[in-house]
Amino acid sequence: MSRQPGQTFEIYLESGARRTFAAALGWPGWCRMGRDEAAALAGLLAAGPRYARVLRSTKLGFRAPADIAALVITERLAGSATTDFGAPDRIPASDIQPLAELELGRLQAILEACWRAMDAAVDQAQGQALRPGPRGGGRSLAGIVEHVLGAEASYLAQLGGRAPANSPPSPAPLREAILKTLAAAAQGEIAPYGPRGGKRWPPRYFVRRAAWHILDHVWEIEDRLEDRAA
Repeated sequence: MSRQPGQTFEIYLESGARRTFAAALGWPGWCRMGRDEAAALAGLLAAGPRYARVLRSTKLGFRAPADIAALVITERLAGSATTDFGAPDRIPASDIQPLAELELGRLQAILEACWRAMDAAVDQAQGQALRPGPRGGGRSLAGIVEHVLGAEASYLAQLGGRAPANSPPSPAPLREAILKTLAAAAQGEIAPYGPRGGKRWPPRYFVRRAAWHILDHVWEIEDRLEDRAA
């Protein structure tokens, strides 16, 4: 894909046997899945305005592109069984780079914007029925919230932190622990390997994965409400 005049966005693709993810390197959470590269890129472009609304409360200046030519592929990653299951699983090369204080603040702002979007979606859906998923399935609103919090607690462990000792996790203390651990990891205070030798997630990738998961379910809630209203 050739570079076009005007603002462009560096994109990486993660492709498995059945699914492909397209994600913006500089904008964690702006990530969509498709059956192939073309579908994933089209989905990413379509999600741009929704992502812009999430970041509207920040001063980061994200503007959704109007043309797919603005999406410039800079890296392709081979996916895994997790990719085909429906979750991004590979770490792009730039996520391994050290994280300076200014960029840490930017990533924290994105993560906090995603949390606000989740809280707003949950508040909007309170007392309303969500459209069932395929074959009548799909989590309830409470189930989605519990799932997202459980995933964040799991992601926190991948970063080298520990979720507060309450079950199920509560948003405020869990988010506080995440921000504290994220800062410690960015400052080199957490070893890159765990006590059993497993490699921890770099801070940039932690934010990327957490933001994707939060927004994936924010938009699920919104879509299931809209479909029910229609």
